[in-house]
Amino acid sequence: MSPEDGKGRPTPKRKDAQAARQKGLTVPKDPKAARKAARERDRVARTEARAGLMAGDTRFFPARDRGPVKELVRDTIDSRRTIGEVFVPAAFLVLIGGLVPGKTIQKVVLFGWTAMLIMVVVDTFIVGLMLSFKLKKTFPEKSERKGAVSYGVLRAMQMRRFRIPPARLGPGGRPAKPRGKSAA
Repeated sequence: MSPEDGKGRPTPKRKDAQAARQKGLTVPKDPKAARKAARERDRVARTEARAGLMAGDTRFFPARDRGPVKELVRDTIDSRRTIGEVFVPAAFLVLIGGLVPGKTIQKVVLFGWTAMLIMVVVDTFIVGLMLSFKLKKTFPEKSERKGAVSYGVLRAMQMRRFRIPPARLGPGGRPAKPRGKSAA
């Protein structure tokens, strides 16, 4: 072990380390004030975690979104358009169309709804196969890719603007526009 491998600072004396630990344990004597301070600390931590997640900082990702496999899945799904993205708005339009009186309109709505469902099922199947082949090629170990295809299929069914973590790539593989407030 060379001197460059060290931690970059001297080891603190025992009394200094104990004093620092004692100082860190100060809590207000009043239980109501302690709860209020704890709530405020939790609120600040949640706000920071949410901002980090929305900025794409991997330190703030939940466990289900971490790792190179999930990153590949996210980038693969986000770089293409899927039918599942428009499923919720189409369902809303079908709901509105079903309220309109008239046999012709309701037949058109029913036909459109059936066609939409078939397209979503076919597109989901294609996305699943594509992800499966790509993941097998990139990550040959089966334990690494466990649950990744279902993760990708569920992400493909979400509307693009509501995907969390946000997309790094837009359709066609172009870099996506960052979400959030701009510094204008």
